[in-house]
Order: sequence, then structure tokens, then C-alpha cells
Amino acid sequence: MAPAETGTHGSGTAAPTTRAAAKAARREQLLTVAKTLFARHGFHGVRLEDLAKGAGISAPAVYRHFESKEAVLEELLVGISQYLHAGGREVIDVGTGRAATAADAAEVLVRLIDFHVDFAMAEPELIRIQDRDFAALPETSRRTIRRLQRAYVSDWASVVEDVHPDWGSESATIRVHAVFGMMNSTPYLARGLSSGNVSRELRTAARAALGLG
Repeated sequence: MAPAETGTHGSGTAAPTTRAAAKAARREQLLTVAKTLFARHGFHGVRLEDLAKGAGISAPAVYRHFESKEAVLEELLVGISQYLHAGGREVIDVGTGRAATAADAAEVLVRLIDFHVDFAMAEPELIRIQDRDFAALPETSRRTIRRLQRAYVSDWASVVEDVHPDWGSESATIRVHAVFGMMNSTPYLARGLSSGNVSRELRTAARAALGLG
């Protein structure tokens, strides 16, 4: 038998669940508005009132979701590094971690490149904010981001070493940093250019830089 429907007139949990979902949706909306405004005007050029207006709420209502404008920036930028680190680990884990052969590792590396290019093409605003407003974060958040970024680079470099054992750790790490710089140029490179061409050429260039034929 199907469960009885509940709502504002019943004793079930639908109403609280709906409120929680609405609150989560509003929080996500504020993050989306902040991403657009911070990328366009810079963190210091945006007021809390601007975020509220963009989300269609009053300024005091923002505090139901974030304690400050800085907290919004933290969620955006720490979130980037958490996403990339977790996503990179997932790609590598699916590829069975340290690959058994250089060919296996090369396949993992191609998937890592695709993963990061997809991110860069989808989130140019976050990359721009990271480049410009990183210093506006509290020191604790900056440390968290640096730690996650170092881990992400290290994961990539380990795969590169599996593909090219003769390169060594230092050369692999340098190449990974260079490739990240290229892929993360998307917010500045892609203006007025075909996104399809940008995506394709970034993948091709990254593969070449990492010694993939």
C-alpha cells in the first residue's frame, strides 16, 4: 500500500522537508549570484546587499544562510579545491590507483585531463575569482585550499611518473603545474572564441605537454 500523503495539514515530515529544500535552494541561489557578481566586479566591489538583490531577498535574510560576505567567498573557493581533489581521486581510483603499466596510466591521465578541462570550461567564473580574490580569504581557508591543491598536484604527478618513469618527480610536478596554468587560462582565453575549439585544443595541448601521443 502506498504511504499516505502528508503536508501542512498532516502530521508527517513533508513540510519541514520542503522548508529544508527551499532553504538549500536559496543558499545555492546566493552562491550562484555571488559567483557571477564576484567574477564581474571583484569580491571587494560587491556588497552583501547586491547578493540579496540578485537573489530577490532582503539583506538581513542573507544571514539565514551565510554569516558574512567572506563566508560566501570561502564556500565558493574552498569548494573548488574540494571538488577538484575529490574528483581527481575518483578518476585515479577508477583507474585502480597506481597503474600496472604505462599504458594504463596514460589512460588515467587522459581522463584527468578531460576532467579538469570540463571543469575549466564549465566554471570560468570560479577560476577568475580564485585568481583575483584568493587573498581576501581568511588564513585558515587559504591553508585549506593550498593543502588540497598540493594533494591534487601530487596525485596528477604520480600518474605522470607512472607514464614516464624516466622523468622523475620534480619534472612531472613542473609539467603538471604548467598544464594547470594552461587549462586554467580558460576565463581569459575563451572570450570570443568557439568553446568547442577551446576545449579541443586545451585537451590536445595538455596531452602533448604531458607526453601523450
